[in-house]
Amino acid sequence: MNIGFIGLGNMGGPMAANLARAGHVVTGFDMADVSVQGVTMAASAAEAATDQEVVITMLPNGRILRAVAAEIVPAMRQGAVFLDCSTVDVESARAVADQAVDASLLPLDAPVSGGVGGAQGGTLTFMVGGSEAAFGKAKDLFDVMGQKAVHCGPSGNGQAAKICNNMILGATMIVTCEAFALADKLGLDRQAMFDVVSTSSGYSWSMNAYCPAPGIGPQSPADNGYQPGFAADLMLKDLRLSQQAAEVADADTPMGEAALALYERFVEQEDGAGRDFSAMLPRFEKRGRG
Repeated sequence: MNIGFIGLGNMGGPMAANLARAGHVVTGFDMADVSVQGVTMAASAAEAATDQEVVITMLPNGRILRAVAAEIVPAMRQGAVFLDCSTVDVESARAVADQAVDASLLPLDAPVSGGVGGAQGGTLTFMVGGSEAAFGKAKDLFDVMGQKAVHCGPSGNGQAAKICNNMILGATMIVTCEAFALADKLGLDRQAMFDVVSTSSGYSWSMNAYCPAPGIGPQSPADNGYQPGFAADLMLKDLRLSQQAAEVADADTPMGEAALALYERFVEQEDGAGRDFSAMLPRFEKRGRG
């Protein structure tokens, strides 16, 4: 396929490289001066989007997505797929999808899970909103960039799935870290706690696959000084999106709201900025009941 790819940062760059390596003709654009192996760079987003079968965007937020969409939608050819892989608010995703449909394009919102490692290894999971026709046209690309793509329903539902998933993740990581800190104070060995919890009703991805305690369970960022696999800053962004969506939908999400407040404090007032989101554990280790 002829593909335009806009947003070639830590996630978009490896994704575009994988598409080029698979034999697709990829034209890219980024506001920064970057180069990606196998990707021909364009002078503007509109140039990268012109006459492509698929245009992929990977952008920081909904405001930037709306601005880029305003530039590239008029340049895209009718019937092309507009595949946005950014994590943004549901309202922006649906507004951009409506704009694309009005221009006879096929929009998909397809935020990802898997982080930079997944982007590099082509093992991302895509949560996809949009029409069956658009999903079918992009299926081969999902197979190159990831290991799984789930069609979640109409436009905006991909973002809804990502936001709900990461609200669960943020809350479960907090309570996993709290539990390890409590176990320490109760004199319970961390390995013993892991061996019990990981095979009983406390089982979770945060415990079993991404354990926040160094030296316990599979290799994780905790074993690398909490260098980010998934940064606390990004978790904060996703939790804010969850509460923005909850406000619009009139949904009661007290645990999501509490998780947001804790990550706001951790990132903006403490030492969480630039650290992995599981670095909540050393935070709780240092704190008492007050």
